[in-house]
Amino acid sequence: MSRRVVVTGVGLVSSLGVGTSETWDALCAGKSGIAPITRFDASAYTVRIAGEVRDFDPLVFVAKKDVKKMDVFIQYAIAAAEFARADAGLEVTPEMASRVGVFLASGIGGFSTIEREHRALLNGGPRKISPFFIPASIINLAAGQVSIRLGAKGPNSATCTACSASAHAVGDAFEAIRRGAADVMVAGGSEAAITPLGVGGFAAMRALSTRNDEPTRACRPFDRDRDGFIIGEGAGVIILEEHDWAVRRGAPVYAELVGYGMSADAFHVTAPAEDGNGAQRVMRAAIDQAGITPDQVDYINAHGTSTPFNDRIETLAIKRCFGDHAHKLAISSTKSMSGHTLGAAGGIEAGIAALTVREQVIAPTVNLENPDPDCDLDYTPHVLRQGPIRTAMSNSFGFGGHNASLIFKEFRE
Repeated sequence: MSRRVVVTGVGLVSSLGVGTSETWDALCAGKSGIAPITRFDASAYTVRIAGEVRDFDPLVFVAKKDVKKMDVFIQYAIAAAEFARADAGLEVTPEMASRVGVFLASGIGGFSTIEREHRALLNGGPRKISPFFIPASIINLAAGQVSIRLGAKGPNSATCTACSASAHAVGDAFEAIRRGAADVMVAGGSEAAITPLGVGGFAAMRALSTRNDEPTRACRPFDRDRDGFIIGEGAGVIILEEHDWAVRRGAPVYAELVGYGMSADAFHVTAPAEDGNGAQRVMRAAIDQAGITPDQVDYINAHGTSTPFNDRIETLAIKRCFGDHAHKLAISSTKSMSGHTLGAAGGIEAGIAALTVREQVIAPTVNLENPDPDCDLDYTPHVLRQGPIRTAMSNSFGFGGHNASLIFKEFRE
């Protein structure tokens, strides 16, 4: 069995805005969400900027009594899932509940809760640890809480593959519908790791940009002067539905999800394979599953983290995968504006890819002022571009060599 799968709803929470339209409008305007860190006193840190979600009120989405029972990453996931559900006009009834599933990912989970409860332990002993600590912080509770709220009783899982986690969640949800295990899947991921330990850990690795004096210009994928990624936070959730199911209920359709690739670099715990082989193979796998040729891809939402290694090696992989067509593709890194949301990135960018196909415009790569000679493709610099975009790819690559690629096509009956 192999069934068609369409995207019927998109929910986004990011440093660019709380809501899908807020995030999308900011991306199209080339607006950056990077600013000085306000969550904690970062004055002693080498890195003092991040892509924080601002003006988020959990009480809009979660009852007051439940807020303390869940980490911020779970709150973001609930919000993004609600935006996506409302966008799709989806109501889960008891009759359909067992055919609706939830696959939501995170790379790190409840860092802020873990840090808070560790302080409670050190300051007051084990009796001061909250009884809500474990269910508030573990990664699978984003999927668990969303399924409880929706009444979704179908397949339920949580992926943890670093920065490719929510792309894998979307791809695995796609496969669940294709093989008949579900008719509707709520898929994506969430992250909230802008904490003292989260920022400190990535800073200790020298993975983050230290361009603290110019936050909005700090994230510069494919630029010669890039010096690391900007840690971001948020959530991206999309609603996937089996084609006939969606048509019967008159659901709006953004795009059709047609390809999903997975691969491993098997090279290094943090660095991508130097020849780009893992990224090349994952893009090729998605293309092959989609039943298209490389020259039919119009746009790539790149992983594009603004790190010296990633951007150069992703460019090399694109050239090796697409050949001459690589120079005709439009590519952009929306992380240049949102920051890198780690385990949420693939879900957010899957939503952006679906929006790109529906709206027929490409959000730009900002801050690309001095192109790296090794990054010589068309990265849609500075301003948005009109289509046509019939086929869009979204790439996600994670620590450990985990790679995922998704392909969305313009929907046609």
